[in-house]
Amino acid sequence: MCTYTTETASMDGSAKGPGGAWFHVTDATVYYDHPVHAMADHTLNIDLADPSRGPGARVALELTASSARELVTAIEAALAAVPRGLLT
Repeated sequence: MCTYTTETASMDGSAKGPGGAWFHVTDATVYYDHPVHAMADHTLNIDLADPSRGPGARVALELTASSARELVTAIEAALAAVPRGLLT
């Protein structure tokens, strides 16, 4: 069953996209749905994009729920280890 629940967030960063070219990332879209490529019934799908550059300026992730939770834990741990003066 699909929830159609979609979360969006503004981003400020970079991603390496098709052809190995870096591009600015301005938007994130996160939703739990059927994957296009991953071998799972449902995945947490994360799209990082710069819509102003067209559909090619996009990086997509399809993660199992447990992998997505592991990623969240790893991100939180990495940020917690950064000295306060370096976080902006």
